[in-house]
Amino acid sequence: MPAVKVPENLPDLVRSAFGKARQNGDLTYYPTHVTVLSVRGVPFQLRFSPALASKPKAPIADKGMVDARSVDPFENPPQALRIASLPPDHFLVLNKFAVVPEHFILATTAFKPQTHLLEAADLAAVYACIEAYHGAGQELFAFFNSGDHSGASQPHRHIQMLPVERMRDGLNACEDGAKWELLAERLVGEDLSLPFTTFAESLRPDVSPDSLRDIYLSLYRKACAASDVNAEGSTEGEARICYNVGMTRNVMALCPRTAEGSFIRAAPDKLDKVGNVAMNGTVLAGTALVKGQEEWEALRNDPEQLAAILSKIGIPTSKTSG
Repeated sequence: MPAVKVPENLPDLVRSAFGKARQNGDLTYYPTHVTVLSVRGVPFQLRFSPALASKPKAPIADKGMVDARSVDPFENPPQALRIASLPPDHFLVLNKFAVVPEHFILATTAFKPQTHLLEAADLAAVYACIEAYHGAGQELFAFFNSGDHSGASQPHRHIQMLPVERMRDGLNACEDGAKWELLAERLVGEDLSLPFTTFAESLRPDVSPDSLRDIYLSLYRKACAASDVNAEGSTEGEARICYNVGMTRNVMALCPRTAEGSFIRAAPDKLDKVGNVAMNGTVLAGTALVKGQEEWEALRNDPEQLAAILSKIGIPTSKTSG
């Protein structure tokens, strides 16, 4: 497999493209409030964006359509959102609706299903982007959502990228903000008491595309086994579980998913629901996002409720630690 060539100045390209697209109205950035909650001793970012409640919903293909590709945002994205081509199989594009500044996406040039297992070329392209950021003295967090319960919103295969520096926006003015760090980086070598099951493995800086794929398949099979699903020998095609992948220069992590989220109560002693929270692969970074003031206040006042929600989105650790 030929090496994926990513522009060395990728962070500058992303920053410039984001700034220009935002200024010209080609994308929407949703500012957030942020706090840090302790979830069983692990710092989790909780962000609140009031404007997100009015975000346009992604179009869903009607049953009469041939397939969901007819509304595929990655088939021919606007030139103003494009960052770079990564021949032969991928390209980079800005997220049109960004909560984290400079949020961008790696998508396959030809349509490939989001629900199929990732290929070595996908993982190599992701890692090449991560290395480009590392070469500029910066960190990049990549995440992948696969399946109905994972937070996936588009059927065209794509992996999302967040500059870690921008994920820290606002934390310096937040109590306990300095305690937050990427959760994925702590999933190897630390014994954390998370409410949901994760699998992780360290990555070497010189890791090859084939080794990346072997690690990914190993984590996937462990997640399948924890879900009582037999995936031995499964190397391609439709994934047999819903799951998220999180990736940094040092770690690849995977968590099986059984629900996208759960409801939020106004208070521990009240039955009335004030809203819902949904999680995608950023859960492996240690972040969560709500859209409503009541949801924000309820979780801030009762962090244990966030822990309870996290125990419902995947396999509770009580089921895998016994």
